[in-house]
Order: sequence, then C-alpha cells, then structure tokens
Amino acid sequence: MKAMIFAAGLGVRLKPHTLTKPKALVPLKRKPMLVWVAEKLIATGVTDIVVNIHHHGDALETFIRHLNYPGVRFHTSDEMAKLLDTGGGLKKAAGLLQGDEAICLYNADVLCDINLADMLRFHNEHQPLATLAVTRRASSRHFLWLDGKLAGWENTTTGQKILCRDLANRQTKAMAFSGIHLVEPTLLPLITEEGRFSIRQLYLRLAKDYDLMAYEHDARYWADIGTPEKLEHAARLLEQYPERFQ
Repeated sequence: MKAMIFAAGLGVRLKPHTLTKPKALVPLKRKPMLVWVAEKLIATGVTDIVVNIHHHGDALETFIRHLNYPGVRFHTSDEMAKLLDTGGGLKKAAGLLQGDEAICLYNADVLCDINLADMLRFHNEHQPLATLAVTRRASSRHFLWLDGKLAGWENTTTGQKILCRDLANRQTKAMAFSGIHLVEPTLLPLITEEGRFSIRQLYLRLAKDYDLMAYEHDARYWADIGTPEKLEHAARLLEQYPERFQ
C-alpha cells in the first residue's frame, strides 16, 4: 500500500517553531510529527511513503533520507520551486503513487488515534472514489454530507457555500475534515486542475459524478499542530491518552 504525507506547508501560524525547521519536523514529545505519521502508516501496512517538500525542503529531504524502517521506501516530491497546495501536490506526486490499491493521504500536522485498518475496510467495502475521515467538532469550515456522501462545503465565517449534489430540500450533515483520506488510484488521472489548488476543489468537482464518502471517527482524539496553542493541546492528549497513540 502507498501513502502520501502532505508536509510542504509554510507553517506560518506555528512560528516561532517553524522559523528554523519545517512543520513536519516540529517535535511532539521529542518525536517529529513526520515520524508520528509515518509510523502510524507503517503499522497499517504502508510500504511506500511519498512526502512533498517545500519550506526548509533541504532539511526535510535530508531527514527523510536517513529514515530506516525495514521494508519501507520513502520518496520525496519536490515543490521547493513552487508550493502547490494539497491538490497540486497530489497531482505532482501521482507518478510515485501508481498501483492497484487505495492510497492513503495524511497531513503531516495531524495527531489522531484513527484506526486506519478499519477505515480501509470501510473504503474497500463501499468502493467510493475517495473516503474522507471526518468528525463532529467545532469548525467554521466543513464538508456537507448527504447519506454519507459528499454533497458540498461551507464556510460559516464568510457565508460561502458550494453544493455539488441536488439536495431536493433534504438536510445535510456538517462534519469537519480530519486531514486523512483514502483515494482510489483511478482518481489520479481525473485530476485536470493545473498549478496550485486545494484538494477540496478537486473533491467538490468529482463529487458531482462520483461517490466520495465520509468515515466518522472520535473528535476527542484528534488534534493538529497548526499553532503553538494547538501543539500544546496535542502534547496534552499524548500525556492523557498515551495508549491511543502508540
């Protein structure tokens, strides 16, 4: 199984931690976030991991080169000349992700106790084009779901709302994206967007013609390290529930 870790972000909100290192190498309890994510993927059976690099890319590439997990190959997708966001980053790395099995995509700044094996079983059973991990947590931006399938997106702060299904006055369920997803390899040639773009844009376009499904997990054991305060919250989660993040 192959996976991609999105690690190219600038980490602007996480300063001063990201002044001298990429966000993916910011330590959480003395272990870089990239290692937390990589070890979770490896424990689920991932054997090929692609990491996109941009901010402090040389340092991240050197770190990745020295990672040593038996039977696991690491690859880098170089975005140092131009940051491509999640959608553009996936498109650039597509050649490294070809295969017959679902591909796991995982944000490098996410700590989560999600059971990836169970999520993969759900994905294989329902066979959508993509499965997105989601939670019912407070967020101003969330995907809208109808019968478990992607139907739209909404930003409650700006009032922006994008629908990709005919709702016929039916009530949607709003759930926040966790930065963890499984996609079929058949999704890769469907990416027609160019340059820098969010994977959200891609998913909303594809949801008009394909099924993209929600996999709900427990919001209590999810955190991102996007700001110093959120980094501290993630550290407290590890202290309180160490068995959940082994």
